[in-house]
Amino acid sequence: MIYFDNAATSNPKPPAVLEAIATCVRERGGNPGRGAHRLSLAAAETVYTCREAACTLLGAAAPEQIVFMPSATYALNAALWGLVHEGDHVLYSELEHNAVMRPLYALRAARHISLERFRVIGLDDEAILQDIAHRIRPDTRLLVCVHASNVCSVYLPLARIGALCRAHGITFVVDAAQSAGHLPIDMAAMQIDALALPAHKGLLGIQGCGVLALAPHVMPAPLVQGGSGYDSRAHAMPPSLPERLEAGTLPTPAIAGLLSGIGFVRSLGLDEIQSRVKTLFLAARERLETLGGIQIYQATHAGAVLLFSHSTRSATSLARSLDKAGIAVRAGLHCAPLAHAALGTPEGGAVRVSFGPFNTLQEVDALWQALKA
Repeated sequence: MIYFDNAATSNPKPPAVLEAIATCVRERGGNPGRGAHRLSLAAAETVYTCREAACTLLGAAAPEQIVFMPSATYALNAALWGLVHEGDHVLYSELEHNAVMRPLYALRAARHISLERFRVIGLDDEAILQDIAHRIRPDTRLLVCVHASNVCSVYLPLARIGALCRAHGITFVVDAAQSAGHLPIDMAAMQIDALALPAHKGLLGIQGCGVLALAPHVMPAPLVQGGSGYDSRAHAMPPSLPERLEAGTLPTPAIAGLLSGIGFVRSLGLDEIQSRVKTLFLAARERLETLGGIQIYQATHAGAVLLFSHSTRSATSLARSLDKAGIAVRAGLHCAPLAHAALGTPEGGAVRVSFGPFNTLQEVDALWQALKA
């Protein structure tokens, strides 16, 4: 099957990633931090080496600031529930995924916070900054936004947003689910306080592992309590990172896969990956524009995600037809109804084509031929 659903999870995985996972299970199968025997120590070494690699990739302050979690969604929940307090005013963008919005809605009910959305679509970076600045209030405590949208190839100006947040004492939380492995990220330079990302998308690992990277001055309250392999007599979670937020056994095989995926991304280079997906986007846009009834959203923003709809056929119908032709895409609202509303897609959403580093121009041609048919 031709796979154009990399925004959901990357496929295929590099062979080195699969081998790293298998080797971890075979040779490093102990529980990290839960024993002094060689298998536990070997697992702990894998975990710490991955912390170091992620720290370097993301521009974090230290490996201990890299916290492993079951997913990016879990990491976003941990950041938001751990940093938002009673009555806070929180800003968010109109492109947010439900991994951000549903925790915010729950916090509004539980902690009586107030929420305000800032605009992105149709605005340049300067206008986005002005829109945010206009909405900042004395009680604004946190701003959360995506780095790259999961429904189109719009990127937010993180460094400028981070500087604005820092100037006003606002905690800055970033969802990097679509940008990690595609775009450069430097937490220090971008003044990001909390950064959430998955292993299984742009970093080419497998499901079951996410990362919450934190600035040194940020310490969320624990979302989950449990064993940490540290100070077992204490009634509370440990006071320091990463153990404070890592309750329970870590997914060591998935972490091994993430470590290998980071290595693959760094060896290939972010510039090369971005060049590949932009080339595919531009080729797909050129071909789709020759077909009648097709509308491409944010067509001038070239990147890993292309979103389109048809004037007479539903997104679901198109995706099913493409599946029969051996092409995997995703139809609907993509867990981001606010983004679709901002883009003006049909009620049933649109078709998302999302590229990865292993897709080819021949596959784009096959997509075009299938849509023509």
